[in-house]
Amino acid sequence: MDYLAGWMFLALTILLMAGFPVTFTLMGTALFFGLIGFGWSLFNLLPLRIWGVMNNVTLLAVPLFVFMGVMLERSGLAEDLLDTMGLVFARIRGGLAISVVVVGALLGASTGIVGATVVTMGLLAVPTMLKRGYQKELVTGTVSASGTLGQIIPPSIVLVLIGDIVGVPVGDLFMGAVLPGLVLVALYILYILIVSHLKPEWAPPVPKSEMESLTPGIMLSRVFRALVPTLFLMVAVLGSIFAGVASPTEAAAVGAVGATGLTVLNRKFNLQMLRDVMNSTMILTCMVFVILVGAAAFGLVFRGLNGDDLVRGFLGGIAATHGKWFVMAIVMGLIFIIGFFLDFIEITFIHVPVLAPIIIDFGFDPAWFCILIAVNLQTSFMTPPFGFSLFYLKAVTPPEIETGHIYRGIIPFVFFQLVGLLIVLFFPILVTWLPRVVFGN
Repeated sequence: MDYLAGWMFLALTILLMAGFPVTFTLMGTALFFGLIGFGWSLFNLLPLRIWGVMNNVTLLAVPLFVFMGVMLERSGLAEDLLDTMGLVFARIRGGLAISVVVVGALLGASTGIVGATVVTMGLLAVPTMLKRGYQKELVTGTVSASGTLGQIIPPSIVLVLIGDIVGVPVGDLFMGAVLPGLVLVALYILYILIVSHLKPEWAPPVPKSEMESLTPGIMLSRVFRALVPTLFLMVAVLGSIFAGVASPTEAAAVGAVGATGLTVLNRKFNLQMLRDVMNSTMILTCMVFVILVGAAAFGLVFRGLNGDDLVRGFLGGIAATHGKWFVMAIVMGLIFIIGFFLDFIEITFIHVPVLAPIIIDFGFDPAWFCILIAVNLQTSFMTPPFGFSLFYLKAVTPPEIETGHIYRGIIPFVFFQLVGLLIVLFFPILVTWLPRVVFGN
């Protein structure tokens, strides 16, 4: 009985690897081991825990941010951004790929939904880059990696979820994620610049004949018209949080209204589109919350069986022998490896509640640890066999793009994501400086 929590976690892992649905696996293992450990008294505790999850005001930001992202996907804003940024960086070798990274960052700061960004850019950017003669691996890697920037650049849904689980204010996480997100953008652009100069045939520049008709006035007008709506939405959502005017939930509502307004201005709004957006929002939100309920039940039983003490004792023994930084390296390596097989939502709800309190007890900054997890989880979208960014991209790419092109293309970008993780790990000030300056904490 002393190790019942360990057997519970092992059973969960085996069932998930076997392909059983996440929600039913979480709830099923919780009920099975809970009845063994607590008997029928489990059902006195479980409804209160589930009610606490559903009564959490912070989590209202999730459906609102999802609505904002899906609405922006239908607004035509991404198409204007890609066309314009392609012209801005056209004179640089590899400029089209750089423009994809910049647009991925802007869309990430506007939507926070990886699937919507990858699909949109896969439909718009991949055919254009192939037509320009870009290497297929560079095309697929750039689009896959750029689409995942919404995972770390605020407003990010995963930051809302992690902040609620760990107990860190979401506004602090949004502010702390700004510089790490920019570090990843800079690393992607650096890789593209290096590759395009070492292998010029992989990323040819736009012919000069196509640029002659673009006067500075026309260029400035197009940049202004494409950037202003995106920047407006970013300021409305993030600016209201950073200025202390609105909570993350209220800012999410502002973003949902702003995205709808931009869609109306772009003349893409109609009742059928609104119905589709609301339907997609409902499906995605229900998926998140039903997993969250299962995770809450699992966490209740796991802690009740003293699972926290079991893990704390194990990691504490390692820390006593090798130091707390060795434990941090083990935790980060574990999350990276699990990301090959599990979705970021599953890792967030299953592993973070167990690991976060222990790591914080070792004296690490909670907000910094949350950002480290978010950067690490970003790789889970791009690591086969279950990288969702790869699935999204394969579904919308032309027939000449094979799965092998996508898998080979993401390898250097995963490497640079790990470099970014190490930079944030060794320089915590990247996370803590901005919240300290703005919020004074």
